[in-house]
Amino acid sequence: MNGKSFPAATTPQSVPAPHARPAEEILADLHGSLNGLSHTEAAARLQHYGRNALPAAEPPGIVRVFLHQFTSPLIYVLVAAAVVSLAIQEWSDAGFIFAVLLLNAVIGTAQEYSAQRAATALQQLVTTLSRVLRDGDSHERDAEELVPGDIVMLESGERVPADMRLLASHDLEVDESLLTGESIAVFKHADELLPVDSPLGDRGNMAFAGTLVSRGRARGVVTGTALNTELGRIASAVLGRPPTKAPLLMRMERFTRRVAILIGVAALLMAGVALGRGMPLDEIFLLAVALAVSAIPEGLPVALTVALAISMRRMARRHVIVRRLLAVEALGSCTFIATDKTGTLTVNQLTARRIVFPGHEPWEVTGESLEPVGSILAPRGTPLPEEEAMLGWLCQVAVLANEGFLAHRDHGWARHGDAIDVALLVMAHKAGVTQAEAVNATPEIATIPFESERLFSASLNEKNGGQHAFAKGALERLLPMCDTMATSGGPVALDRSAVEQQAHALAIQGYRVIALAAGGIELGPHEVFSEEHLGQLTLIGLVGLIDPLRPEAKAAITACQAAGIHVAMLTGDHPATAFAIASELELVTSSAEVVTGPELKQATDAAAMDLLTGKARVFARVEPQQKLDIVQSLQRNGHFVAVSGDGANDAPALRAAQVGVAMGRSGTDVARETADLIITDDNFASIVAGVEEGRIAYANVRKVIFLLISTGAAELVLFTMALLTGLPLPLLAVQLLWLNLVTNGIQDVALAFEPGEGDELRCPPRPPRESIFNRLMIERVVLSALVIGSVAFLLFQLLLERGYSLDEARNGTLMLMVLFENIHVFNCRSESLSTFRHNPLRNPLLLFGTATAQLVHIGAMYTPWIRDVLHIQPITPQHWLELLGLAVSVLVVMELHKAFRQRLAGRC
Repeated sequence: MNGKSFPAATTPQSVPAPHARPAEEILADLHGSLNGLSHTEAAARLQHYGRNALPAAEPPGIVRVFLHQFTSPLIYVLVAAAVVSLAIQEWSDAGFIFAVLLLNAVIGTAQEYSAQRAATALQQLVTTLSRVLRDGDSHERDAEELVPGDIVMLESGERVPADMRLLASHDLEVDESLLTGESIAVFKHADELLPVDSPLGDRGNMAFAGTLVSRGRARGVVTGTALNTELGRIASAVLGRPPTKAPLLMRMERFTRRVAILIGVAALLMAGVALGRGMPLDEIFLLAVALAVSAIPEGLPVALTVALAISMRRMARRHVIVRRLLAVEALGSCTFIATDKTGTLTVNQLTARRIVFPGHEPWEVTGESLEPVGSILAPRGTPLPEEEAMLGWLCQVAVLANEGFLAHRDHGWARHGDAIDVALLVMAHKAGVTQAEAVNATPEIATIPFESERLFSASLNEKNGGQHAFAKGALERLLPMCDTMATSGGPVALDRSAVEQQAHALAIQGYRVIALAAGGIELGPHEVFSEEHLGQLTLIGLVGLIDPLRPEAKAAITACQAAGIHVAMLTGDHPATAFAIASELELVTSSAEVVTGPELKQATDAAAMDLLTGKARVFARVEPQQKLDIVQSLQRNGHFVAVSGDGANDAPALRAAQVGVAMGRSGTDVARETADLIITDDNFASIVAGVEEGRIAYANVRKVIFLLISTGAAELVLFTMALLTGLPLPLLAVQLLWLNLVTNGIQDVALAFEPGEGDELRCPPRPPRESIFNRLMIERVVLSALVIGSVAFLLFQLLLERGYSLDEARNGTLMLMVLFENIHVFNCRSESLSTFRHNPLRNPLLLFGTATAQLVHIGAMYTPWIRDVLHIQPITPQHWLELLGLAVSVLVVMELHKAFRQRLAGRC
């Protein structure tokens, strides 16, 4: 066992002042070792310490959710109405209002609790992995499984999973703004020893949970997990604070309050008119309350929550996790997607396929997967001994200047690290060269790890009694370091032009070109291995790697273009490589649409930058900072930008974009936490699916709003016309409450389940600044409200004129209003598509809910006690059919409006 076992009773709960003591003492306190814990010991410690996770605030239980339904101001109004009913001994009215309150609370509880559970389930889909040593081997483990004494490896872009005492570090900088508020990254050095009372921000030999590695590499021992971390101490003070509401819901709640004020004023005016006509005060009060509650869309926030929760679940099924609800709305306006290439447009299985030695024809590397199955074939059959020696030298460089890992485990090949590193390890393994054997033969002295700013990595090793450097990276970075090149006859003077031509020939075929070089160097006893020592190396050869396109990538880009969304590819590849791939995707038609990082650097001002980005569909050899510049330039050009990224250096661009999209598999912690969306399969087609689902979600929000506002407005029209003409009130207070309950209480939620209309990606994005309540919505609300309210009023007036009693006239008017709202909900399914082109079975919940609403009302007519409370009675089938014919009028009028709008403005 690598880590000493100890009884739980003696387990140290925290390590005192780890920053003030040597790392060896910390390891001894934790009964650990540089080889990490054994699997058995780690499991025992996990059982003792518990999972490395901060305790989450408990979501409200179902009882609390139920009680929360009674906190709305509108509920207070209804309670007041019930109390008044009791005071005047209107027992049936009071009982009915209390029944409405209870039923509303039950429905609201079911919806809210379901949405809450869905949101909780979605949060559990993303797992943070950490690299940890167990039994001397490197493993990827859920960060929640870390325990004190674990040895963890950190690298750029990762979030520190626990409090750690650093054991080794290289160019390590950590963003500790989460803890200290200091925006500048802090340089860390494992060998420092600090005073016990050093401030948190000055502890340079520690890495704290929750902070972000912005640069470099490190290895450390876990000293604290969960609440025993600095972050845990802060979290314990804020645990339980209520979460911030999503901006879209806050906006809708403000909208609802404004509508409530307007309708409240209208209700008061009507009450004033009724008072002037001599109506008793108790009846006026109940009427005003019922009209206000019926007309105000109090169910809108709940319906929106359900609509967004449904959209989140639908997106999750299509590999898109929504981290911020506002992103659902924003996706509907996206006009430009700036996407990474590797792993998003491609399968992210970079494979070495070509080897080119200077002045020689290309060698072929067979095998398609990331497993070392295949061989390396010389261009003319069996290679000569000197050619085999060149191949061995090249493969030696490939495995020594390499930070990846490849090994055979019980269940197959295990690998981790950068895709290029893994691909080179697989290639070398096919030639019989393994990393472990090479390191044993040439022990490592120092390394220069790969960073995106460097574009190369290097290793310093002992070889034949001397020091040799092995380097790999972009050709333009390694060429200046070389003065000779390898040939079958030995090193000769470097022919820079010939090598560049060979690289260009690979690049135009879509290969990513990696150069490999080596050579002896002289390093003084106190010198630190750095880029300055890399000179007079021998260029050994080039490796052509390719990452095949995803099969669905081309169709997804075509779908974006049809939807009016521009797509650009951002990559660090050579321009020729990028152009070859983009041409295959039909992103570009000429090289003029390719802009390089150096060209962007030459832009003297924002106008020059905007001119370049305006024409570009491929950005090649771009640096991390330039990605942010590109996003900002596209925004200045009037675009609503979604940008994808996976690295820590992508975070500024992800934050600056209207919609940041992080990769769930390859993405770093900082990228995922900065983004609005997470793509769990790293697939561009999933981004397009997210755009489609976002447009569907936004459309469903509009449908729910239209239904609630238009039916409420129709009731106001009905009562206004009755009051202006001096007729009795068309509906009683309890009848209005019943109407609101039996129709909108069911149908608005059912509308939230509406599937897409099928052409979401055939229409251009909506203008980003367009209001939800736009001109089209206003037209439809006014038109439908006038039709429903006017026809209902005319029926009420006609029934009175024909000698029907007031109760009979109200009974017929209530049935008509129920039928109107049953039919009108089908108008709400689309703003432009004819109702008759919508298959009702595509939303069975809406069909079933509408039928249920009608049957519930008919059933109430035949139920004695409900019939008496509502003052209704059964009607004949003939009368029902006549009312149905009248209710169809709103369908006819809205169909004509759709046809007119479509002829005027087209489908979109």
